Amino acid sequence: MKERFMKPAAAGIIEKIQDGKRMILLQDREKAGAESEAGLCEIPAGKIREFENIYDCLRREIREETGLIVTEIEGEEDACWFESHGYRVLQYTPFASTQNVSEAYPIMVQTFICKAEGELAKMTNETTNLRWVEISELKKRLEEEVEGFYPMHVMTLKKYLAQFTESIGK
Repeated sequence: MKERFMKPAAAGIIEKIQDGKRMILLQDREKAGAESEAGLCEIPAGKIREFENIYDCLRREIREETGLIVTEIEGEEDACWFESHGYRVLQYTPFASTQNVSEAYPIMVQTFICKAEGELAKMTNETTNLRWVEISELKKRLEEEVEGFYPMHVMTLKKYLAQFTESIGK
């Protein structure tokens, strides 16, 4: 039996303040080969290419999926590099880490909180319905329609919302 390995990925909770309200970017999933997940609500994410650092991956995936250019990734300034014996190692701390341990798909996602600028793409080959959502609406949707979200992002989004429970009500 062939040994299978986990696929590492990076994801971004892209946030902005608009009219005094905190918003994040959501999109609907449209990935070839994952038709059963089509239409699930998600945040931008994608697999890390061989030897691509996680921050470059995150910038690339957000650009490809949303058209936006990342201007800030929380924690990137605290990342550390080490080189020895031909290795160039990056140590970083994501906002959240999630791993699928079922047979559905072998993926591990490192999520970061980001800021970005530019014009939203109307549609890409992997996503549709890109939109900014107030965190109060996100909270309501996660409570009432959790099955409509991509499973790899549910706990991360709930962790993100937990930071704001006092301002948006419990």
